[in-house]
Amino acid sequence: MSHTDDARDEANASSASSPTADPTTALPHTAGGAPHTPPRGPFRAGDRVQLTGPKGKLTTLSLETAGEYHTHRGVLRHDDVIGQPDGSVIRASTGDEYLALRPLLNDYVMSMPRGAAIVYPKDAAQIVAFADVFPGARVVEAGVGSGALSLFLLRAIGPTGQLQSFERREEFAAIAKGNVGTFLGAVPDNWSVTVGDLVESLPDATEPQSVDRVVLDMLAPWECVDAAADALVPGGLIVCYVATVTQLSRTAEALRDTGRFTDPMPSETLVRTWHVEGLAVRPDHRMVGHTGFLITARRLADGTVLPNLKRRAGKAEFSDEDIEAWTPGAVGERATSDKKLRKVARQSAAQARKVAAAEASSAADAAPAPSGAAAAPSGAAAAPSGAAAAPSGAVEDER
Repeated sequence: MSHTDDARDEANASSASSPTADPTTALPHTAGGAPHTPPRGPFRAGDRVQLTGPKGKLTTLSLETAGEYHTHRGVLRHDDVIGQPDGSVIRASTGDEYLALRPLLNDYVMSMPRGAAIVYPKDAAQIVAFADVFPGARVVEAGVGSGALSLFLLRAIGPTGQLQSFERREEFAAIAKGNVGTFLGAVPDNWSVTVGDLVESLPDATEPQSVDRVVLDMLAPWECVDAAADALVPGGLIVCYVATVTQLSRTAEALRDTGRFTDPMPSETLVRTWHVEGLAVRPDHRMVGHTGFLITARRLADGTVLPNLKRRAGKAEFSDEDIEAWTPGAVGERATSDKKLRKVARQSAAQARKVAAAEASSAADAAPAPSGAAAAPSGAAAAPSGAAAAPSGAVEDER
């Protein structure tokens, strides 16, 4: 089943309408960067569930006690899902069947609120692999966007690693915090988000030659090559994610010009699913084609001169006209309106607070109550939370 742009736009359009300057200030944090363990066992209130309809349409929603999911195919009660094991089939009021599964990380990043374009799962997986991101790694990420790549990096480095993300736009940083907090249940302590320019902020945030990996996802990564080289340990690795050939060319030349990296290796990843049904075996008619290029290179030791490779002579010089084609304006950037950014930031923060409240409520229910009388306020306090969550739960992430 493929994810479509129309469905993602529909998911991004849903939001709450509360004006806040920074909706992520009240988001909870995990102690000690504890890793996120996906929930197991039967579905509980507050869990996210992915429903597959009779025609294969995917819908992701958060379960609420006494909640309902309304479609043209009838009503599906949340209480019918709560208590059922993962992978169950649920019947709507019309008798239509829906497959209920907990969404994977891939599913979540494709349906979460976004202000900036995300790094697709196929590219995020390649970044983690090509950069050899390992548990305990110290990673710097520039261009946090909506937080999709941050989730993959946090899962790769584990609780002992450290991820430092830099984002120039405060709105994007707020959306990323909300999305990460929603999926992990809380913002991990081993992840920091700095609003500012990487070149200006990185020297104050890290010691020279103290970072294992640098990942750049921005319009002009060549501007940050020297700062990345200063922060990387000898043998460390830089990965740049760019969308166009002009960005690819200029970034590769910038890495070569520093003389501090190995020869860059550019690549792109294309994913094509197949239709396999009996003797009908063929590629699907749709595929996830080009989304971006990856450029990887390793940091050389100080004073090292890279040996010249024997290769056929080619055009190595470029004119002023070529430089003009490399400017950020010529590269092209699709700006997101401030109104949409505020809208998505509120939505992502509301989802994160909702997930955190549900987990706190589950933990409180699991803890033994000191007395029967003391348990009453807890049950009474849960009602406003469910009532406040109703508007948000009424709009699902449909794909």
